[in-house]
Amino acid sequence: MSGPVRLDNSQRVHDLIRAGNMYLSLQDALALAIENNLDIELQRYNLPLVDAERLRTRGGGVTRGLSYNLSEVPAGVGGPLSPLVVNVAPAGTATSGTAVAANAIELGVLGEPVTSLSMQGAIGQATGTAIPIYDPILVGQLSWLHQTTPQTNNLAYGTNSLVTNGTTANTGLQQGFSTGAQLSANFANLHQNLNSLNTSYNPFTGSSLGFTVTQPLLRGFGISLNRRFIRIAGNEQRITSLLFQQQLIQTVYGVIRLYTDFVALDEDEKVKQETVTLAEKLLSDTQAQVDEGTLAQVELTRANAQLYSTRQDLINSTGLREEEEAILKTVLTREKDQEIRSARIIPTDALTIPAQDELRPIQDLIADAMAARPDLRQAGIQVENSILGLQGTRNATLPEVDLVGTMQNNGLAGPGTGYVNNTNPAFVGGYGSVLGQILAHDYPTYGIGVQVTLPIHNRIAEADLARDEIQVKQSQIRQKQLQNQAQLEVEDAVIAMRRSRGSYEAAVQARKFQQESLDAEQAKFEVGASTAFFVIQYESLLAQAKSTEVAAQSSWVKAKAALQRATGTILDQNNISFDAAVKGRMR
Repeated sequence: MSGPVRLDNSQRVHDLIRAGNMYLSLQDALALAIENNLDIELQRYNLPLVDAERLRTRGGGVTRGLSYNLSEVPAGVGGPLSPLVVNVAPAGTATSGTAVAANAIELGVLGEPVTSLSMQGAIGQATGTAIPIYDPILVGQLSWLHQTTPQTNNLAYGTNSLVTNGTTANTGLQQGFSTGAQLSANFANLHQNLNSLNTSYNPFTGSSLGFTVTQPLLRGFGISLNRRFIRIAGNEQRITSLLFQQQLIQTVYGVIRLYTDFVALDEDEKVKQETVTLAEKLLSDTQAQVDEGTLAQVELTRANAQLYSTRQDLINSTGLREEEEAILKTVLTREKDQEIRSARIIPTDALTIPAQDELRPIQDLIADAMAARPDLRQAGIQVENSILGLQGTRNATLPEVDLVGTMQNNGLAGPGTGYVNNTNPAFVGGYGSVLGQILAHDYPTYGIGVQVTLPIHNRIAEADLARDEIQVKQSQIRQKQLQNQAQLEVEDAVIAMRRSRGSYEAAVQARKFQQESLDAEQAKFEVGASTAFFVIQYESLLAQAKSTEVAAQSSWVKAKAALQRATGTILDQNNISFDAAVKGRMR
């Protein structure tokens, strides 16, 4: 992902704002999350990051590891029956009580919970036996030396002070191979000029071309062993894709939950407004009857108390809706400019529950989850990587037994001198003669041997192996825990759907009967057969029934989304393309 980090919002955000309102459907909210949510953007950067891991291992490096931390969408303030609302009315009163909103920050509903899907835990495995560096390394050396050495015997060189001028030009190539072998090729050149009177070749050039191959026979031997990090990096690429998919699932589920709660809070705010309207009408009717003398003054006091109580509930309901709106905007945008901050979200989707649920058998749903959930699939790959890493740790406990082979060709040449009589014509010449001798293998050197390094007690490697074996078992246990958790989430979501449907059906009937009771009590009140006390009581019960119905609707929608998340089908159910999510551009 080249270019600077993109922190501006997609155009869709501004397209949805009209006349100061943001008209938002659930699909619009999901599209905005795919395009703008920063948790998804963080995981999006991990997709090219793993390419660097593969490149590193192909050169002979070890993997640097991945981050398995994923972020959940903030919990939000919840629906109409949110824990953020505390009833403070004393028992036995006619009203249902005035709701006092608690502090959202203190309850921790604004932060993003972070979950780790690492099967290894916080401490990784040991790297095990070092692997060869596959990228060839070219080494060069060029130096010049002037050296003056006093001589106690001038018969050796014919001078009291030996002056040496030498030029060294060496080059070498080092290369590692997946069998564990190391190849070292060296081409050495030395040109030296002496002030000696008794040297046969002065100046002279000496060169050598040599190859040394070291092949481990125990520690460090084997293609599978030395390519383990390449295979681990390949698995990490699959893991990264699955982690991105899991982040999508968590964000999509969180957005559905926040949007559903927002719709419910918006509906509940309308319920509270209706209750205020009823209280205002009751106050007006009570005032008229008190003025006529058909009701006692105390009824007017009760009606006033009910009106202000309902207004307090409306204020709190509006505040909860505004808090949820602020959280939703944060999740759906990269930054909130003044236009976005001032816009009120108008939800265009209503909470609907079908006539009946189409739930498959629980064992089929669990089977779907085991096969489809990306968090479970990546956990299995992590365990596979742990076993691959264990191969290197186990190999490190073996002794070092290396087969070493050496081959070198040498050459020497100079102009020869007339001061001595033992000049060999074969060495008379220049640099070309030196190269000719090397290429003709005139003066070869061969050697082969075995080099053994046997630790008396390799406690470091043994401790690493013992620890890594335990960590592999722990990763398998964590994988099983994650599978059990997935099964529990499926079962809980099914139970929640059944419970919320039953609650909704009961809430619908309760609301109908409370409406009938209020209508009957209002009719009695209008003819002077009832008091404001009883009307207030039924108005409060009706408001509570309506809020309960809205809450039950939202609970069912969230339970359905939770089941889709638990079975790993939530992206398909909401028509979210993985490829489009990677690009960050929804249609």
